[in-house]
Order: sequence, then C-alpha cells, then structure tokens
Amino acid sequence: MKRSPMPRSTKRMKTSRPRMTPIRKAARSQECTLRFPVCNYNPETTALCHSNLLEDGKGMGLKAPDTAAAFGCSTCHDLLDGRMPMPKNYSRELMLAQFRAGVEHTHRILKRMGLEISID
Repeated sequence: MKRSPMPRSTKRMKTSRPRMTPIRKAARSQECTLRFPVCNYNPETTALCHSNLLEDGKGMGLKAPDTAAAFGCSTCHDLLDGRMPMPKNYSRELMLAQFRAGVEHTHRILKRMGLEISID
C-alpha cells in the first residue's frame, strides 16, 4: 500500500538575519559596557545586547529597540539572555542595575561616534 505524501506547510521559513543597523555595527570591537562578574573583557566578542524586559519593548518574536541595548561581550550577553547560570552572590536586580548603567554608557559612546539615538 502506497502512502500519500505529508502535506507541506504553507508557512515560509525564516531565512533573513536581523537587520544590521548602524548602532549594531558600531558594537564591533567595542569594550563591554556591562562588566558582569563573568565578563571576558574581549572586544572581539562584543555585540549589541538588547533588553529582555517587556517594559523595554521585548515580546514574543520582538526584540527590544536599539535604544534599550548595551555593548556586551559574549559571556555577559549569555548571562543577560539566561544562557548561563547566575553567579553566586549575584542577583537579578544587580544584573539589571548594571545593564541600565551599561545602556547609559553605551549611549554616551554612540553620541561620541556621531550615532546619537533618540529616546521618545
């Protein structure tokens, strides 16, 4: 007995990468502004790390805007996104406070680079 083929999904697979904005490109080779206890201090791994909070615009399938992001090394990014465990004697509240400070520091750096971003 011959089986009928499985129906194909009409949904298109996501094929494009996130849009590279000038601010995201500016993160390359920058020092980490997060400086969590796990920081690797390696500018070669720096990326723009976006907030994961709903209040900053994060949601299902939505990334927070670049205005709610900081330059972060790969290990600080992993901690922020929950891909690694929280270090002992370090709290989520402290991490979020450091993230906010990192965002402010990142905004000052971007302003010096001529990439000032407006916050509505």
